[in-house]
Amino acid sequence: MNAVDDKAKTDAAAGQPAPSRALAGRHRNVALSLVAVVAVMGGMAYAAVPLYRMFCQATGYGGTPQIAATGSTRVIDKTIVVRFDANVASALPWEFRPKQTTLEVKLGDNVVAHYTATNRSSRVTKGTAGFNVTPDSAGAYFNKVECFCFTEQTLQPGQTVDMPVSFFVDPAIVDDADARKLSEITLSYTFYPLGEPKVGAAPAAAEPSTGPAAAAGGRS
Repeated sequence: MNAVDDKAKTDAAAGQPAPSRALAGRHRNVALSLVAVVAVMGGMAYAAVPLYRMFCQATGYGGTPQIAATGSTRVIDKTIVVRFDANVASALPWEFRPKQTTLEVKLGDNVVAHYTATNRSSRVTKGTAGFNVTPDSAGAYFNKVECFCFTEQTLQPGQTVDMPVSFFVDPAIVDDADARKLSEITLSYTFYPLGEPKVGAAPAAAEPSTGPAAAAGGRS
């Protein structure tokens, strides 16, 4: 008896022909590879948002302002107008507006501007502010040192609060071939609600009634 016959008998004893076992092994390897690919793609998708946010904050891409740890130490004798804009998502019952429409500031000067927000509802509400500056080319030079937008904001019913923002426009803007032509920058905020029920969420199940009507309805 040759080696081929011995292998065939061994495969037959195992209850599965050799080609079938080999095919099953290949399928298993393909399945494991697909699982690994899906896991890697899922991890990349999860990391994409914070990485994109970090990229925007580091480069000013899309008009994202910079966040500075300290104020400016260099001021030059050139000014630019900063315009202030305020918006509120329809689901948040707040009135939100800037105290000043515009400010003319020196490049490098540390400036504090103020917004106010009022909760017009009869319940406690929370909000968080998204922000950007326009034109987009100004994003790399607009630096915020302190801002209400860095944290969530909670307002009691009818409460009005002052919301300051400390910033400076980097004098390095004059070295940018495009941005140095700007005469005005707009700082815009939009407040969004926090802690609101998700759209489409199923309502809580009603508890069964134990009153007389329920008792009557239960009799045949």
